[in-house]
Amino acid sequence: MAIKKLSLEDFFEEASFTLIGIHTSIEDYRLAYLINSKLNINLKRRRKDLDFNNNSYYSIFEWEDNKQLVTWNLVSNICKIETTNKAIGNSLFKDNSKLTETFYLLPEHKKINFLLKINDEQLSPKRSHRIINNIQDIAHIVTAYQVDIDQLKSKNNLIFN
Repeated sequence: MAIKKLSLEDFFEEASFTLIGIHTSIEDYRLAYLINSKLNINLKRRRKDLDFNNNSYYSIFEWEDNKQLVTWNLVSNICKIETTNKAIGNSLFKDNSKLTETFYLLPEHKKINFLLKINDEQLSPKRSHRIINNIQDIAHIVTAYQVDIDQLKSKNNLIFN
């Protein structure tokens, strides 16, 4: 008698999306406005930021295109948290200086400031190239490029819903 083995991988498809890394020094709300006007989309800030166990919060903007059934997300890759350095025990000197800790949504891409995630299974390479070129035309953006999703170690951080 033959024995068949089922794997859960047979039932779950790998989510397909395009991920664009953006290098810029402007604020998140201004970048969202500039991308909205350049790409003719409507990114809006979510009520709650993305939060992770290490108390890091990442600003996120979202737009659901109901005509083409595509979801766009603009999310910050960098989170800086300021904490107070308290002296341990009864030390002679009080040290109440401020410490800034930096966390990254994608730690393997620390130089990327923002990520634009486009959930579209049928996004052609030609269209994604056109989107990247339009983003690079924005004056305050240093560069933008497509991030290889298969090389990401922290791909689970990109699950927003």
